[in-house]
Amino acid sequence: MSRGNSRGNQSKGRQGGKPQFKDGARNEGPRKSGAKKPFKPRTRPPQLEVNKEQQPKTKANVAGSRAAVRLNRFIANAGICSRREADKLISAGLVEVNGKVIQEMGYKVGPRDRVRFNGSEIRREAKVYYVLNKPKGFITTTNDPKARKTVMDLVAGTGSERIYPVGRLDRQTTGVLLFTNDGDFAKRLTHPSHGARKIYDVTLDKNLDLAHFHAIENGLELSDGEIKVDEISFIEGKDRKHVGVVIHSGRNRIVRRIFEHLGYNVVKLDRTVFAGVTKKNLRRGQWRKLNEKEVNTLMMH
Repeated sequence: MSRGNSRGNQSKGRQGGKPQFKDGARNEGPRKSGAKKPFKPRTRPPQLEVNKEQQPKTKANVAGSRAAVRLNRFIANAGICSRREADKLISAGLVEVNGKVIQEMGYKVGPRDRVRFNGSEIRREAKVYYVLNKPKGFITTTNDPKARKTVMDLVAGTGSERIYPVGRLDRQTTGVLLFTNDGDFAKRLTHPSHGARKIYDVTLDKNLDLAHFHAIENGLELSDGEIKVDEISFIEGKDRKHVGVVIHSGRNRIVRRIFEHLGYNVVKLDRTVFAGVTKKNLRRGQWRKLNEKEVNTLMMH
């Protein structure tokens, strides 16, 4: 016992009075096989050191490259116009960054850069997300040259942000329609490679024949290619004129065209769910802001 204590004291003396292990762990002699290794602080590997002289120089005055965005995206996020339209404004020499006219495509700006369009400074808008229970008789567009009623008339009171619809519902179709000023979000939900899940209640002019039911289930060849629904079912408690359809495709008027292809007229078409968002507690023509949980769920599509 005394010899072990002596060695411990000698070891302690060699370390200048400091414990050999973290948190004052005792020195108990040679480590046994399978025993836990003493804690050793990790050092940064030399290959991870950043050579600042070799780093590419950013084109703009960016405070933190992670916050840098393309100029056309910055303009679109400010609610001025779409990215494609922003490219035209940039090439026309109508955009300045830090007092300098920028006409270069792909130019990036950061949070400290001051961007001006037509002499006025512009800032990014906060991202907003809404759902509308669309009624009949409204066109899904931001502007109609024929001055017909549009869905934008219904969401005029949402705020100052320049929002636009995510995808489309034709004039006579009702139900869930999303709005946002987040271009990446809208693209993610409408792009064919992502395919947001949509549920429709369909009312036909006559009972759906069982052979046609299975034909839709197995897939149809339309003028613009094959289409196959995810699910089709008769609605419980109703006759066979009422059908439920689940589909990912965003092709124009696709649900109506499926039934028209087989000789049916769609009397009523109502989208009840879009990417998990419902119109629950919303009367026709009413809208509400999406909550944080709904937005986060949509972002995963």
